[in-house]
Amino acid sequence: MATSASKQNTFTWSGTDRNGRVSKGEISAQSSAMARAQLRTQGIVPKAVRKKAKPLFGGGKPIKPADVAIFTRQLATMMKAGVPLVQSFDIVAEGLDKPKMRDLVISIKNDVASGSGLAPSLAKYPRYFDELFCSLVASGEGSGTLEVMLSRVATYKEKTEQLKAKIKKAMTYPTAVVIVALVVTGILLVKVVPQFAETFRSFGSDLPAFTLLVLGISEFVQSWWFIMALGLVATGYAFKEAKIRSEAFAVFLDRLALRLPVVGGIVHDAIIARFSRTLATTFAAGVPLVDALNSTAGAAGNSVYRTAILQIRDDVTTGSTLYQSIKSTSMFPNMLLQMVSIGEESGALDEMLDKVANHYEEAVDNAVDSLSSLMEPVIMSILGVLVGGLMIAMYLPIFMLGSVV
Repeated sequence: MATSASKQNTFTWSGTDRNGRVSKGEISAQSSAMARAQLRTQGIVPKAVRKKAKPLFGGGKPIKPADVAIFTRQLATMMKAGVPLVQSFDIVAEGLDKPKMRDLVISIKNDVASGSGLAPSLAKYPRYFDELFCSLVASGEGSGTLEVMLSRVATYKEKTEQLKAKIKKAMTYPTAVVIVALVVTGILLVKVVPQFAETFRSFGSDLPAFTLLVLGISEFVQSWWFIMALGLVATGYAFKEAKIRSEAFAVFLDRLALRLPVVGGIVHDAIIARFSRTLATTFAAGVPLVDALNSTAGAAGNSVYRTAILQIRDDVTTGSTLYQSIKSTSMFPNMLLQMVSIGEESGALDEMLDKVANHYEEAVDNAVDSLSSLMEPVIMSILGVLVGGLMIAMYLPIFMLGSVV
């Protein structure tokens, strides 16, 4: 009963504000009566409050990190222009296309309007606003520089999402092409090759070894395609669960990602960029270095480097300088070490780290472009081997028969 009592519902309302103007909108509350009470505290006289019907199929597209980044930038822009926080939420919500994102913004606005701080209101939704995000906003609220801090958080989120998008861009095209090639090959093995097999039976002569191999593969796929598809799905599910549930397996995958040729270098540079960007943002926000390193470890995205960053945090706690602590791990590039040393001596650590982040983000961008160019001939070779090989195997007996005749 307690769980159902605390459940938030969305209500649509219409009424008049303090100036007597008709207005309408949405609000989250436990009941219609509490929704009316919240509206009255905001200076609105409610005339109609109705529970909003749940949209079909779960309310449309899910909220993505890129949506949160856009929301943060819009909110920072509104506040920098002098628009009050609650009104900024209204303006941002009106321009959102995703129903789920709009509902989230309205829920946060209602919490803020009822007297809650922005950071505690965001912390109620950890799925979208992580600990780092909330701590930076709390720092801005405490220092009276919320609009500046929101702008920094927005920049951090935008840079992070751009980095992720670059890496995804490098992997999406080759993955899609390989999947299409496998599907086409499967169709040829199941539908086309059997037709040739019927023709070959009338030849009355021995078939080439390559053709016999392809015919054998075709018969196997026709007999076991369902089991193969089921096994593929089961393997993917088991892989995903093992990565979540087994820390040792997750560490193994993170180590493997760093050792892969070409891709490993991109992953390494992306981690260094993320480390530098996160530490620069938190340090510039006035977060103590130990707490900043703790947040940076959580945002590392790789268990190997997360362990290293936690070691750096422990060394800094015992009195070591950041430069000495990073150097002792032997996992960070010399450029980062030198920039950290200069930053500590000059008192501009956040600026030096920001320059390091920009350098490695650009390095990732260039590496991704190079990888994409390199992958194109490799993909064409894979397609040629799969599809061209099947065609050669099917026409080889016909060529041999023609030469005999």
